[in-house]
Amino acid sequence: MRDAWDAVIVGGGHNALVAAAYLARAGRSVVVLERSDHLGGAAVSERPWAGVDARLSRYSYLVSLLPRTIIDDLDLRIDLRRRRYSSYTPDPADPSRGILVDNGDAAATVASFARTVGDAREAERFAALSDRLLPMAAALFPTVTAPLRRARDVSGLFGGDLWEELTQRPLGDLVRRSLHSDLARGIALTDGLIGTFATADDPSLRQNLCFLYHVIGGGTGDWDVPVGGMGQVSGALERAARAAGATLRTDAEVTAISPDGEVTLAGGEVVAGRLVLCGAAPAVLADLLRAGGADVAAAPAPEGAQVKVNMLLRRLPRLRDPHVAPEAAFAGTFHINETLTQLDAAHAAAVAGAVPDPLPAEIYCHSLTDPSILGPQLQQSGAHTLTLFGLQVPHRLVAHADADAARAALLTAAQRSLDSVLAEPIADCIYEDPDGSPCIEARTTADLESSLAMRGGDIFHGGLDWPWADDDEPLDTPARRWGVSTAFDRVLLCGSGARRGGAVSGIGGHNAAAAALELLG
Repeated sequence: MRDAWDAVIVGGGHNALVAAAYLARAGRSVVVLERSDHLGGAAVSERPWAGVDARLSRYSYLVSLLPRTIIDDLDLRIDLRRRRYSSYTPDPADPSRGILVDNGDAAATVASFARTVGDAREAERFAALSDRLLPMAAALFPTVTAPLRRARDVSGLFGGDLWEELTQRPLGDLVRRSLHSDLARGIALTDGLIGTFATADDPSLRQNLCFLYHVIGGGTGDWDVPVGGMGQVSGALERAARAAGATLRTDAEVTAISPDGEVTLAGGEVVAGRLVLCGAAPAVLADLLRAGGADVAAAPAPEGAQVKVNMLLRRLPRLRDPHVAPEAAFAGTFHINETLTQLDAAHAAAVAGAVPDPLPAEIYCHSLTDPSILGPQLQQSGAHTLTLFGLQVPHRLVAHADADAARAALLTAAQRSLDSVLAEPIADCIYEDPDGSPCIEARTTADLESSLAMRGGDIFHGGLDWPWADDDEPLDTPARRWGVSTAFDRVLLCGSGARRGGAVSGIGGHNAAAAALELLG
């Protein structure tokens, strides 16, 4: 065993790569240990279908929360492209009409609201809600890459009654007061339910937490397309870490972590560090610490709540709405059966143990904004990708089921929901691989757990936290000030389970590196 590294990073996801790059650039010795044969975790691009030249962002797919400061600090050469269309939402009761939020044409947006919900002023109310959130987002987002601020210091950034509305009362209150139609209310509510199992009025406020992170990204709440796919983001981070001198190891499965900094690999090798940074979920870290001899209680079991469907199409499907072109509808976020009423009903169905029918879902077409993920022949043929993200599908629905059967059931539910708002079955548009198999796949929470060791398929690694500290919370150590602390001084969180983790942001890695540099002196 060599002399101790300054930092041993467990897991090779994008947050781990951010932490490794920052620490190595500061002259610290750092090694990353990744169990699989590649780096990047969920932020990767893959070719799911043999013989088909399409590179999909198979898991994570859009970027909003990656701060510009990280991009600039690490000199990341990535292109994040803004989408012109924010969203399209067909009316489930009459899909021949739908709300198109066109960032480039306010008049068209107003007209679509009037045509769909019969009230042109709903467009004004929808815009007013965004206008209320924007100043808060612009002020709050820069704080996520700084030491935690107190709630009393952050509350003033919200303005008016927004602090109480977002942090004290269920999100449903704000949504209902701001918007009048069930359809527009659903568009707003979905930002609180991505990967989060909750209702509009859940007293836990978990939907409020998810909503907050979705609307503050970049200080604007915009979700951008990574040109070349999500793998370009992880690839840039890997290059930055290597260029800085970090050691990156794959096929290095960690089986135990001791509080004093010793990390044991599956083959028995022990890697020692002055600090250990863990990119896995707190529940996984607790298991590794117990295996390393620590007396720690089991962390709460995370539970993801989504299904992701990846598709390659021969062409975009036809819509029932004669006023909207498919190229516009699919370029932004296409909401399917996501009225507020439907979202709450889907939650009730899942609580009762059933797959929601209709399944609330949203989709978008990466290749409309960035065709580079498709080979030249696919581009010329008119092929496109579609990414569908199904909501209100908690891990409990698939955890103990046959994996293939659960995957098939959710895929069927997703297709049925999508077909309900299209002018033709989506199956008629699916591209086929050289063997004649349809290019469509479902990735359940169970698939995330088995392929990425993401406990419960929870994309946030557990419950989200407010991105600030309580007024009486101790902030007496670097790890606590940066929101990356565990029960042990030499072990830090650096992934989505960190205080301000979640999504493709690099924030957990940035803040863990900042705390580590203070501790290392």
